[in-house]
Amino acid sequence: MSEEDKIEDFTCIEESPKRGPTLSTSTSSFERNDPHDPNLSLLSTKMFEKTSEYLMGELNITEEDYKLLETMNKVTMQKYASYRQIASDVGKQIIELNEKYKSLEPYLSQIDQIEDSVSKLEQAAFKLDAYAKRLEAKYKSLEKRQ
Repeated sequence: MSEEDKIEDFTCIEESPKRGPTLSTSTSSFERNDPHDPNLSLLSTKMFEKTSEYLMGELNITEEDYKLLETMNKVTMQKYASYRQIASDVGKQIIELNEKYKSLEPYLSQIDQIEDSVSKLEQAAFKLDAYAKRLEAKYKSLEKRQ
């Protein structure tokens, strides 16, 4: 393709007396009724369609992200509600146990006193047993002498 063929392909080329063929700086070639390159029109249409698809995809992804966050927030809210219920139930059970303990406290005090008495009684029984063994040994030694 010669240089002249290339120049003729452009619809917006103007002849400059000093510099030769130049590209036009006017936008008249993009006016609605003005004929222009159909290839350029097709490419620009495709570009705008692809850009539109890309932007719609980005918006859809963002929308899906927000839906996911909303779902996660709802699930988290339900979990915390169940934790709150569990904590409330545990608190009520602790209060009930404390009340039962307070009602049993006099009996527990009596059990402690009985345990102390039994311990003292046990010590007295050991002392009595030791004393009985010494008496028996003494009695046997006296019996052998006679």
